[in-house]
Amino acid sequence: MRQQLISSFADIAPGPAERDRPVVTLFSGGLDSSFLLYRLKEAGLTNVHAVHVDLGATDETDLAVVADRLCAQLHVIDGRREFADDYVRPAVAAQAVYLGTHPISSSLSRPLIAKLAMEVATDLDAWGVLHSANRSQNTLRRLNGALSLLGFTGRFGSPYEHDPTGREAKSRALEEIGLVHLSKRLTSIDANLWCREFESGALDDPEGHTVPEHLYHWSTRSAGIADETVEIGFSQGVPVSLNGTRMPLPDLVGNLNRQAGTHGIGRYSGLEHLPGGQKVLEVREMPAASLLLGSYRHLETATLDAELIREKMHLEQLWVREALEGRWFGHLRGASQSFIDFCATHVTGTVRWLLAPGMATTESITADRPLYLRNREDWERESQNNAVPPGRPA
Repeated sequence: MRQQLISSFADIAPGPAERDRPVVTLFSGGLDSSFLLYRLKEAGLTNVHAVHVDLGATDETDLAVVADRLCAQLHVIDGRREFADDYVRPAVAAQAVYLGTHPISSSLSRPLIAKLAMEVATDLDAWGVLHSANRSQNTLRRLNGALSLLGFTGRFGSPYEHDPTGREAKSRALEEIGLVHLSKRLTSIDANLWCREFESGALDDPEGHTVPEHLYHWSTRSAGIADETVEIGFSQGVPVSLNGTRMPLPDLVGNLNRQAGTHGIGRYSGLEHLPGGQKVLEVREMPAASLLLGSYRHLETATLDAELIREKMHLEQLWVREALEGRWFGHLRGASQSFIDFCATHVTGTVRWLLAPGMATTESITADRPLYLRNREDWERESQNNAVPPGRPA
């Protein structure tokens, strides 16, 4: 069956067969997704299901209020463990940093959100899955790409793609029906356990984008905090412990966000490309990512041959490209993941960091099967004793 892409509100004008049949929308609780529910209600759709996937760091507390006001049935799905284990873990091993500027985030969350929303749509026999990405957001191709590669047979897409509506117009419409708390949302915020990301509004212009301090929640340095150490443990490429205590990955990331963030660590800004080559600014805070990615690379260099690491580094940007372009479920990302996972089997050990205002430096890199020397002079003497003297046959 040919997949039918939705790109405007005209594409979802309900006919008799669709007005009362289920339709699924992705619902973050923010301005764009709330306004989409408003438009669907105004269009007369009576069986709207708003799917919210909890990925561990939502800023929304009024999901039920908004969904109820807009006559949508709310579905909240806990995706935290799956997100951490199946998306964040591979990203750490792949050193998933976009062109050396910032760790990727929505490239990881969007395929999972699409997968879980599709499962709800399939269970409901829904005619479509709608989302609220705009043309200037890379989320558009990531959600559409995931649904396409997953083989969703219904209709899907964002009506905002060819019917853009400004944030002020959306705010006014929602304020008129009593959703006043959404009327001030002039900056777009996307949050999960791995990242808090800001874009749009005052952050549109790369040539002048001072970030209001109130937007930061994780990386605000606490006054008077003393320097401290944190030790991160890995087993076969998987982060498994913090300061000697084993814990599930979602808890480890959350604890590390708090500990590193109080020192002001983990702020990033960078430009990402749109499909046509234009660039848009994104600002984010990711304290845990900063230390987990750094720790992994240190242990990797401690345990893998340099030539193997060089080849892996070629594949890392290929992996990032496939995730970024919405091809998470494609064969090329999967094949590169296999190589990366093979390398990860050697990455076991700990890295201890000293955290200070705005910075982190290593104090210890300890690998289970190290290639590093611990005493250069001893090695030089031993290697010299075992060396064949010049001119003597080996």
